[in-house]
Amino acid sequence: MTALPEKTDKKLGLVIDLDTCVGCHGCVTACKGWNTQNYGEPLSDTDPYGADPGGTFLNRVFSYEAQAEGKAAQTIHMPRSCLHCDDAPCVTVCPTGASYKRSEDGIVLVNEDRCIGCGLCAWACPYGARELDREAGIMKKCTLCVDRIYNENLPEEDRVPACVRTCPAGARHFGDLGDPDSDVSKLVANRGGYDLMPDLGTKPVNKYLPPRPKDTLDTQPLETITDEPKGFLGWLDKALEKL
Repeated sequence: MTALPEKTDKKLGLVIDLDTCVGCHGCVTACKGWNTQNYGEPLSDTDPYGADPGGTFLNRVFSYEAQAEGKAAQTIHMPRSCLHCDDAPCVTVCPTGASYKRSEDGIVLVNEDRCIGCGLCAWACPYGARELDREAGIMKKCTLCVDRIYNENLPEEDRVPACVRTCPAGARHFGDLGDPDSDVSKLVANRGGYDLMPDLGTKPVNKYLPPRPKDTLDTQPLETITDEPKGFLGWLDKALEKL
């Protein structure tokens, strides 16, 4: 089994603003494109234009309808990928050491040369963040675009995960969540960012910012209009009554 580092120098991760995400799936497309052409084995697609399409994705967006008490219902779009947990169960169950957490930045990765596709990490992950690529026979997960964020051949503004760079709504933020003075840590503190399912004890690094209620639910009955329409509308109303 693989051991977790006692501590990490950084805690690189994502902060996702559920108030801003519009569910456009731009992050899903960017993630698929970058990780198919760069890190590791390409992400497979099976029968993409057929009746039963499938494939491997490292990031997915789920949509839900939610309603707070006294507020109007609203649609919440929730992107979900690996949370790079401090106490990652997917790492400790790996029998070959393929799954590991880096001590220098806290990113959880898979050594694809050592992965045997047994699926134990997928069973252990409570967030459903790992997918078995059936064509390659190995487990796949979000890498935080580790081959991108340290690439000095890219312009500095591009040295962020592809999903962050692509998001048109600015709903995704990247940085060191182990540094209380970083922009992402301040954002979490100011907006009441939270862990996904904290009761599981996995200590996820990624945080979510809660959506703000958009409207107040008006429970007052509509005012009844008793005045007869005049002018053209009055003539039209009488003409329709005769039909």
